[in-house]
Amino acid sequence: MDVLKISRMKKSFDDLEVIKDFSLTVKQGEVVAIIGPSGSGKTTVLRCATLLETMDCGVLEYQGEKAAWTNKDGGIEYAPAGQLKKIKSKFGLVFQNFNLFPHYSVLKNITDAPISVQKRDPVEVGKEANTLLEKMGLTDKANAYPYQLSGGQQQRVSIARALAMNPQILFFDEPTSALDPELTGDILKVIKNLAAEHMTMVIVTHEMNFARDVANRIIFMAGGVIVEEGDAKQLIEKPQNDRTIAFLSGFQR
Repeated sequence: MDVLKISRMKKSFDDLEVIKDFSLTVKQGEVVAIIGPSGSGKTTVLRCATLLETMDCGVLEYQGEKAAWTNKDGGIEYAPAGQLKKIKSKFGLVFQNFNLFPHYSVLKNITDAPISVQKRDPVEVGKEANTLLEKMGLTDKANAYPYQLSGGQQQRVSIARALAMNPQILFFDEPTSALDPELTGDILKVIKNLAAEHMTMVIVTHEMNFARDVANRIIFMAGGVIVEEGDAKQLIEKPQNDRTIAFLSGFQR
């Protein structure tokens, strides 16, 4: 089953064309890593896919349900609010800088949206949240506040918060970029464990070893387009396109 399908996405900011033509299909259980130089459009793709930015044109679908499409006039049209709310429940997004609510405890950060947005039973949500905290190695931090946590702990809370919504697909936008190098390994291990559990994921990352080892497929972006894509290990170790080769030239395979 196709969990996510993006067709011919384009996006500009004023006169700057950030995404020129981007298409991607992600199947259930697949892990796709997106790599590329700064300014290549990677984060903008994620923001458009998660409805934080408006596409200029293209088609965006989750499990066959259209969130946005190019209308007959060539402009972009989005599904009605009620339908978009339903679609938003299908995905979760883990940000670079955690984006936790500073005035909420760890437990409330995780349980707030399932209770207030999804209208789920608070007791059931609380049980699931405690299970997620155990999974993240944060059982003793349930009543702590974000300022009392390390960056790595905050990122693990943000992953738990995304998982608490029971999404069909998780997006990660450079999940280790705000962390000290010694904390990066913990977060990558958490994501590797999710991959082993067949969680569908799209990960924008600059960690080449991680992308090679965890993803099924890698997409290399440059200049707002997909330059090369293919099997993760093959693309990292034996890239075919000259632009990909240049980008990976400093990476020790």
